[in-house]
Amino acid sequence: MTDEDSPSWAIQYIGRPWIAGERGPESFDCWGLFLWVQKTHFGRDLPVIPVDALNLRTVLHTFKNHPERKRWAAVDLPKQGDAVLMRQSRHPVHVGVWVDADGGGVLHCAQQIGVVFQQMSSLASHGWQVEGYYRWKELP
Repeated sequence: MTDEDSPSWAIQYIGRPWIAGERGPESFDCWGLFLWVQKTHFGRDLPVIPVDALNLRTVLHTFKNHPERKRWAAVDLPKQGDAVLMRQSRHPVHVGVWVDADGGGVLHCAQQIGVVFQQMSSLASHGWQVEGYYRWKELP
């Protein structure tokens, strides 16, 4: 069984702290966790995108306009390892990883909380709205 098949790999990250700019493995920001999980568990070597996690304007601009976004296709139903783009206001500024555990949910690293796994109802009760699900695609 590979990481793509089993969600148990995600447990080891829960509770690790959020620190702006951290790329793991002991602490992360949301992009750092996303990068680490994609590389370590799904074999995808994504670029480090230098963004100040505390500057939401820069994060928003980067999410909308970075060339890396072309490598991710929007999908209606997520599966293990897909990107989950989230927001707490009008604009998406947060990313997590879909995990097929307990009916499905998002592994993400939030400021002042750290790494958590949340099902959809829990995300909503904490103010997160899913902007969309995105699946990795190979570019020609």
